Amino acid sequence: MATIRIGMIGTGNMAHTHAQRLRQVGDAAVVALADPSEASREKLRQRFGLADVAEYGDYTEMLRNETVDAVIICSPHTLHFSQARDALSAGKHVLLEKPMTCTSSEAEQLIAHAKRAGKLLQVSYQRHCVPQFMYIRSAIAGGAIGRLTSVNATLYQDWKDAQAGTWRQDPKLSGGGMLMDSGSHIIDVLLWTTGLTPESVVAQLDCQQSPVEVDSFSAIRFAEGAIGSLNIVGKTNRKCFEESYVFVGEEGAIFCNNGKIELRRNGEEPVEPVLPAADTDPDRNFVEAILGRQELLVSGEYALKVLRLTEAIYEAAGYSPELPAARP
Repeated sequence: MATIRIGMIGTGNMAHTHAQRLRQVGDAAVVALADPSEASREKLRQRFGLADVAEYGDYTEMLRNETVDAVIICSPHTLHFSQARDALSAGKHVLLEKPMTCTSSEAEQLIAHAKRAGKLLQVSYQRHCVPQFMYIRSAIAGGAIGRLTSVNATLYQDWKDAQAGTWRQDPKLSGGGMLMDSGSHIIDVLLWTTGLTPESVVAQLDCQQSPVEVDSFSAIRFAEGAIGSLNIVGKTNRKCFEESYVFVGEEGAIFCNNGKIELRRNGEEPVEPVLPAADTDPDRNFVEAILGRQELLVSGEYALKVLRLTEAIYEAAGYSPELPAARP
């Protein structure tokens, strides 16, 4: 059986999550690391016993010198486009951390580039593999609460204080604030579980004396007739994390608060549903798809939808992140 040789671009915290998952995948091996920080590379190498992997300060050298089948990109957001494009040009499959890129134009270019190269392009929205969200998507699609009339998605996180001074609050690296960062996961859930199509947006946001936006409140009308709200709040008390969703339909509603789900059908007592089993994760799925045994869970085409709604919210609020000029 073939072993997929993987190079990692960016070795910070999220790279550790991917390395941990890959430990459970017998058909994959991390063979190279690329990150400008030697200390960051060493921390990952030591934690996961990667004594024999090649190390590079420049990812382009890794792409030129190493025999890798695929790369996993865990770098700051505004670097995603050029790094993924270069990896695809070098004939590698690509798994990107979210967001896919920082503009829909860049995302469209990557999708086209992957098709020309004949390589897979996957985005790591891990909630597609989480039982709670798998259940919500299946229940809505199966008509458990009837036609959707309204949806709400809210995240409270101490993002402003926890990320102060990091690249996530440097617009030249982050491409935006909390909406582009943690908020990207919430937008993903909202769109993926419902299948709804955003039609118009009204939004307000506040930077809360940060270089990027921190709090955003958005009202959305969907083409299918439902209305919704998306609230991403990064100015909260220390170590706060509250993630909640409400999906209301003509025949009932689904409430999800920090992973606890309650189904309330009209005229019936509320129930806590049985959840499906988690049988994969973004890294396992990526490897299985390369080997031709599974379909990609999160394609570039889908991730583009998340980015388009993000852009629509920024535009509606009159907000323009200070993005670096993209390389041609």
